[in-house]
Amino acid sequence: MSILAQSASFSSKIKTTVTVGTFDGVHLGHQKIISKLVETAKANGSAPTLLTFDPHPRKVVQPNSSVDLIQTLEERAETLAHLGLKHMVVHPFTKAFSQLSAAEYVKEFLVEMLNIDQIIIGYNHRFGKNRTASVEDLKRFGEIYDFKVMQISAEEIDTISISSTKIRAALAEGDVVTAHTFLGHPFTLSGTVVKGEQRGRTIGFPTANIAVNHPDKIIPKNGVYAVRVQLQNKERLGMMNIGTNPTVNGENRSIEVHIFDWSASIYNQPIQVSLIERIRDELKFDSLETLQKQLEKDKAVILTAYNTLPL
Repeated sequence: MSILAQSASFSSKIKTTVTVGTFDGVHLGHQKIISKLVETAKANGSAPTLLTFDPHPRKVVQPNSSVDLIQTLEERAETLAHLGLKHMVVHPFTKAFSQLSAAEYVKEFLVEMLNIDQIIIGYNHRFGKNRTASVEDLKRFGEIYDFKVMQISAEEIDTISISSTKIRAALAEGDVVTAHTFLGHPFTLSGTVVKGEQRGRTIGFPTANIAVNHPDKIIPKNGVYAVRVQLQNKERLGMMNIGTNPTVNGENRSIEVHIFDWSASIYNQPIQVSLIERIRDELKFDSLETLQKQLEKDKAVILTAYNTLPL
């Protein structure tokens, strides 16, 4: 069941316990906040709710900067639902929204839209135009509108030295094992299967070319990865290449996955790939025959290492 809701149509008849933020990746630090949110909401009989924004605020505030998303909104919603979140309310982040005063933001969004009973925020939380309002200001608004403010201390947050920045750095190096450790769950790529050059089938390794769902989604370093593929409500082991296919003088970067023990046509179907480990660099071979032999070795390595892991 989807927990995604757009702010324009969101309505909660019961009170909510709220936290606010992008929560990109829903890493272990985020999970600590969500666990406290869900626990608190359960205790006071409210609905645990996240107010988040799209596009990423940095794209609006700093339009010349790039934003590499660890998770799309849909991927975040899936992870958060498993953690017990009831609502993930998405509000468009615009220049006009960034100019709202703290008082307007609290009244229009926390009180009137979210029907807030309590808010859980970090010790350094800032909000309102130019982020000038502080936690103390939020507490004063709480007294006016009758909602509680729970502040997570620096000690609680800093015990887990994890950030989305560190995860992005790991993925840029292809270190999906470290990314998994920080995230507490595998890094995934979600998209649609599209038609490629179909060269893989000529050497016994047909691949599904993946068009990733979001243009800002971070794509890890080029190379060959051991993966698990979620497709048609089934999961299979496989291997994925991210790169330009230099053996055939390819120029455009692509994402291609060979799914073990799979032969059915899957064009235009949704696919999700969980990256287990990067097993080697993308290489240029002197012939397709040499490439085929290497792919056979890659497959054997992956089957030996990961075929016994539970699906």
